[in-house]
Amino acid sequence: MIYKIAAASSDGKVINQHFGRTEEFHIIKADSSDRTYWYQETRKTAPACKQQEHDDRELRTVADLLGDCDYVLVSRIGEGARSALAENGTWAFELPGLIEDSVQRLLSYIEVQNLFKKEERDERA
Repeated sequence: MIYKIAAASSDGKVINQHFGRTEEFHIIKADSSDRTYWYQETRKTAPACKQQEHDDRELRTVADLLGDCDYVLVSRIGEGARSALAENGTWAFELPGLIEDSVQRLLSYIEVQNLFKKEERDERA
C-alpha cells in the first residue's frame, strides 16, 4: 500500500522541526510492500507557533494543508496540533532523525499494526 507522509524538516534530510514551528513540509510517498519511498513535493507554510503561543486558526490551516497525508513525522508536536491533524484522518508521530530512517520505522510500525488487525479478523472468523 502507498502512504503519503509529510516530514517536518529544515533541510529535506532530517526530521528536526517542531510541528508548530515548521516552515516547510517535505511530502514523501512510501510503498509498504517493497519499503521504498520517494520525494514528491515541498509545501511551505507559516509557522503556527510563535514563542510559546500558538494560533488555533493557523494550526487548522497547517492541518488542512496536510489533510491529504496519511502521516506527519515531526521532532515534537503538541496535543492541539495532533488533534487538528487527527480530525483530518492524519496521524502524527514524533520520529526525529534521518528521514530515511524515520520512514522505515514508520513502515515497520504500519506492518505490525496490520498484523494485529489481521489476527483480530482471523479470531472473529
